[in-house]
Amino acid sequence: MTFAETGEEVRLSEERSLAEIESAIAKAEAEAEAARQAIREERDRARAAQDMAERASREAAEKARIAKQAQEEAEANLRNGVQPIIIPTPEEVAAAKLKVQYEDHLFHFAVAGVSGSGKSSLINAFRGLRNRDAGAAPTGVVETTSTIDRYPDPNPTNPFVWYDIPGAGTLQQSDWLYFNSQGLFVFDCIIVLFDARFTSTDIAILKNCQRFQIPTYIVRSKADAHIRNIMRDLGYESSSDDRVRRAELYNAAREQYINETRVTVKRNLQEADLPDQKVYIVCNTTVLSTVKNRTLAPKTIDELDLMKDLLEEARSRRCVPQRILQ
Repeated sequence: MTFAETGEEVRLSEERSLAEIESAIAKAEAEAEAARQAIREERDRARAAQDMAERASREAAEKARIAKQAQEEAEANLRNGVQPIIIPTPEEVAAAKLKVQYEDHLFHFAVAGVSGSGKSSLINAFRGLRNRDAGAAPTGVVETTSTIDRYPDPNPTNPFVWYDIPGAGTLQQSDWLYFNSQGLFVFDCIIVLFDARFTSTDIAILKNCQRFQIPTYIVRSKADAHIRNIMRDLGYESSSDDRVRRAELYNAAREQYINETRVTVKRNLQEADLPDQKVYIVCNTTVLSTVKNRTLAPKTIDELDLMKDLLEEARSRRCVPQRILQ
């Protein structure tokens, strides 16, 4: 081999060595960059995980704060007599409808109120039945209803069902639980019946009906008995007073009773932050004679108005009865 050939071979060998070194350096740099990138990505993931953990911790702390605040507010409300808002689940609505045998083609009237307010007697009167008639709702001095009782209207042309709801005083529950526990949210219309006084139970029912947009009718029953009591307070003596004095005392007692009832209910509604609405003053025997005999008694107060308004409510919301009071 000549000197020139030897030199060329050496040069080529050096070039190959240099190329290998450069390749090794490039590979090492690439591996180093990959390692640095992996470190950066791992650091980013760690930072993201830390941020997520911190955010979750903050959210959990906020939820705990809100829950504690809600608990404190609920406890304060209960101490102050403020009723909580309880919305039934779809399953609870379905169960309540099944319980009362709810039918879409009928109109469902619920008569609710405290025990002893005369709910059963009023339902009987609406249905044209006396308390002792067959099929009438049982009545008594002591509350007789412990479960919801269902009474279809005897007149087949009236697609109504009447429900006698247990009085709140007969159940071991608070006023604000009464509405949901009895499933009153499924009824088409609720008559809030009271006798001697407007109670917190009545207010609870009205407030819940307002939330559920259920029409309500405030009714005071036993007008005849209350008017007689006022007549006695005014000095009426049945054994000595003549017909003229009796009529004068009756008219005075009737006017006093009507005015006092309307003023009291109006004040109760204002105090409860509820809109004003009419209170219907009725006597069950007058309702019965109007329904059964189709006659208007001389001592009628709001009986006819109540019946017409109830029928109109049913007609406008769901069904058109063939028999409407004229």
